[in-house]
Amino acid sequence: MTTDHIVKAFDQDLKRVDTIIAEMGGLVEAQVAAAIEAMLKRDVERAEQIIAADERVDELEKELDRSVIKLIALRQPMADDLRMLIAALRIGGAIERIGDYARNIAKRTLALAQAPPVAPAQTVARLGELVLAMLRNALDAYLTRNAVMADDVRRSDRDADAMYTSLFRELLTYMMEDPRNITSCTHLMFAAKNVERIGDHITTIAENVIYLVSGDAPQNKRPKGDPIPNMDRR
Repeated sequence: MTTDHIVKAFDQDLKRVDTIIAEMGGLVEAQVAAAIEAMLKRDVERAEQIIAADERVDELEKELDRSVIKLIALRQPMADDLRMLIAALRIGGAIERIGDYARNIAKRTLALAQAPPVAPAQTVARLGELVLAMLRNALDAYLTRNAVMADDVRRSDRDADAMYTSLFRELLTYMMEDPRNITSCTHLMFAAKNVERIGDHITTIAENVIYLVSGDAPQNKRPKGDPIPNMDRR
C-alpha cells in the first residue's frame, strides 16, 4: 500500500470517529429534549421510550472506544491526531453520561406522573432549554473545531448553576408552604439535579474541544454558580 493510500485510509478513520460522535450527540440531544418535554407533560409512555432508547448511545460509545484504540495501536498517531483521539474518547464518555442523565429524568417522570403537579416543573423545563442550547453549541464547537465557541459554552455553565440554585430554593419554599407538595417537589429536585449535571458534562465537552484545538486544557477554574448540597451526583 502506498503512503498516499495509508494517509487517505487514516483520514477516513478519523472522519469516522467524528461521525460516531456526531451521531451520539444527535441522539443524546433528542433524548434530553424529549425527557424534559415528557416530564413537563407527565407523559409516561414517552418517558418509557426514552429509557429504552439509551442502549443505542451505549453501543455507539463502545464502537467509538474500539475505533480509537485500534487507530492508536495500528497507526501510532502523533501530535494533533493523537490529541484528537484522546479528546474524542473523553467527549464520547461525556456524551454517554448525558444520555444516562436523560434516562434518569425520564425515570423521575414515571414517579412524577403519580403525584400532584406543581408549578416549579416549568422552571425545570427552562433550565433544560438552557442546557440544551449549551449542548448544541458544544457539539458544533467540536465538529467545527471552534475553541471560542467552546469557551462560550464553558462560561454558560455559570448561568445554568445560578438557575439551578434558584430552582432549588423555589422547590424548598413550595415544600415548606404545603407538605402535600413534598413528593412532587422531591422528584423535581432530583430531575433538576440531573439537568444541572448534564450542564457539567457539556462543560467537559467544551473543555476538551479547547484542548483539541489549542493543545492545552483551560488554565482558569471552571466558572460556577452558588454551591448547594449535592444530589444524585455521580
